[in-house]
Amino acid sequence: MARTKTAATAPSGASAKTSRNGRLSNAERSAYFARREAAKVLRLVLRGDARRRAVGSIKSLVYSPSVKNKKATFALVCQTLKHLPIIKQVLDSASILNSKWKRQEELVYILTYDILFGQGISLVGDAEKFLMLHKGAIQSALARLLVRNKVKSIEDLMALYQTPDVPKPRYVRVNTLKMDVDSAVLELGKQFVVQKDDLVPDLLILPPGCDLHVHPLIVNGCVFLQGKASSMVAAALAPKPGWKVLDACSAPGNKTVHLAALMKGKGKIVACELNKERVRRLKDTIKLSGAANIEVLHGDFLNLDPKDPAYSEVHAILLDPSCSGSGTAAERLDHLLPSHASGHTADPTEMERLNKLSAFQKKALRHALSFPAVERVVYSTCSIHQVENEDVIKSVLPIAMSFGFQLATPFPQWNCRGLPVFEGSEHLLRTDPVEDKEGFFIALFVKGNIIDRSKNPTIPSSCTSTVTEEHEKHSDKSWIFH
Repeated sequence: MARTKTAATAPSGASAKTSRNGRLSNAERSAYFARREAAKVLRLVLRGDARRRAVGSIKSLVYSPSVKNKKATFALVCQTLKHLPIIKQVLDSASILNSKWKRQEELVYILTYDILFGQGISLVGDAEKFLMLHKGAIQSALARLLVRNKVKSIEDLMALYQTPDVPKPRYVRVNTLKMDVDSAVLELGKQFVVQKDDLVPDLLILPPGCDLHVHPLIVNGCVFLQGKASSMVAAALAPKPGWKVLDACSAPGNKTVHLAALMKGKGKIVACELNKERVRRLKDTIKLSGAANIEVLHGDFLNLDPKDPAYSEVHAILLDPSCSGSGTAAERLDHLLPSHASGHTADPTEMERLNKLSAFQKKALRHALSFPAVERVVYSTCSIHQVENEDVIKSVLPIAMSFGFQLATPFPQWNCRGLPVFEGSEHLLRTDPVEDKEGFFIALFVKGNIIDRSKNPTIPSSCTSTVTEEHEKHSDKSWIFH
């Protein structure tokens, strides 16, 4: 595994080994800090998973500004999680951990991975010294595990635990506030094979596994790492330049700045976010995008008064509320988490969580539909669960109709539609977590005949059709979501 150099200072005292001149070598320093950064991330990941309240995905935690050695940290965290069932069994069998090291179990997991499966470790810290003293016991425990499972190699042992990796194309959205699509294709094409997406105009497709996190176009905000389904959400709302738009639950802000690009930087977007930490991330995203027509509102969307003159001219609302995130589990690397193997989605506590999320989602959608001047509302989730998707839409349909709204069909050429649980569900849009590699849900409400394209020619026919249009019957999908 690669160890990249960092500019961190050496640890003090006896916690790290020094070279003959009294200093750590660059390799030792890099390895020492990478392991400890990885341990901090791993602690957050495992604790969040145990409580079913993740503070962030593995990627978002690793690529936060506080992590210096991102590449090495990401690799260590992912590889340790992949091997974690084996590491835990080995440590239990070896019986070497006292209470002191059990309090630092995440660092112990990282170091044990490196001893057994990585490039090994040097004696640069107290934890490293302790585990290297017991290296023989650790390796003997692994040998016993191989015998007990009747396998001859580490690869065969890993096959008993691992979920196969699913290759997924790398999607990037061109920020047309800073760069046109053709220029982005030309620039990215110097390193990668690039295709334009056939559905979302500013979306590009690159080969799986492309690491773009430090690419200049990503760093300067000309291009955003954003999946296809996520990019479809703002496009479905199709806001016009000059409109006033409300993004109800906006952080981290990728959809918010996509709205700004679709509006060509004209008009105004009110980006509402309740969580203080997520507000910071939202502001960072907006700054990176160069959008100048976004006002950040730190507050609860549900507390906004639809009758307030400040919102009397809101034309459209994007509502992407908190959800289970079950549709992006693969993207978030949830298959690496201990709870994934235990099948926690069937737990009563998980169903209780889903029901609470659904109650909030219904309340938020009813609120969005109550703004008097609003003409278009998009409701979206990154969930595969019916309770967060079709059930939410079905519950609000009566009140939506009372406000003059009807369901429209975003991207009518898209084959995957809503589960057939109520009349009109064919207007809803789903993406398949297997076929499309992520599971999203989009519902579009329009007021009256507002999307009559003879009156509103700026709304592309590829993105929307009215509920009165005929639709193809899509019976080729066999849905198994519950």
